[in-house]
Amino acid sequence: MDSMAQLTKTQESIRAFIGKEMAAGRLCPSRREIAEHFNFKSHNAANSHIEALLRKGVLVVDAGKARSLRLAEDARPIQPPTFVDIPLFGSIPAGFAEEREQAVDEWIRVDVATINYRPTPKTFALQAAGDSMIGRHICSGDVVICERDREPRNNDIVVAMIDGKTTLKTFIQKGRKTYLKAENPKYPDMIPSEELVIQGVYCALIRRAKA
Repeated sequence: MDSMAQLTKTQESIRAFIGKEMAAGRLCPSRREIAEHFNFKSHNAANSHIEALLRKGVLVVDAGKARSLRLAEDARPIQPPTFVDIPLFGSIPAGFAEEREQAVDEWIRVDVATINYRPTPKTFALQAAGDSMIGRHICSGDVVICERDREPRNNDIVVAMIDGKTTLKTFIQKGRKTYLKAENPKYPDMIPSEELVIQGVYCALIRRAKA
């Protein structure tokens, strides 16, 4: 029988209390704190419930380590993967800007949890080409996930059209001066002489395994 089905009402309440506290970024409650929260007459009552939850595999503890009590991974609900399809619009120079026509090359399927970002209808992907962004851990061949119609902030990585040519660079704004910065010292800053259009803001990265 599933251990979760064997919990008493009090044990389930303690499990939920521990989960709530840890989800809020706090340490797991101590036995004293659990006793006080549930108005137990003694700390021994809290200890008995904790020991039962440990035996049932709902809680785990690191031996010899203070306040290491936590929920076991298998006690938390497992969320099924959520896959979405994102259009891949060819490549984007992570080097010197180039003239490119963008068309959908393919659709890539990603698990939202693996990229830690939830795509929207304005999400698109490009494959980086070049080494100008290695300082931001973007290598040639990586797929960058971007969002259209998003206002860039200083130091955001952006897909931009500068004087009619596209590139992938860091967006820099100093006072009234706006330019693009490479994250590799062998490339110069790119200062627009006519126009700078931000086509997308970087949100996530996919590194494909090499065959």
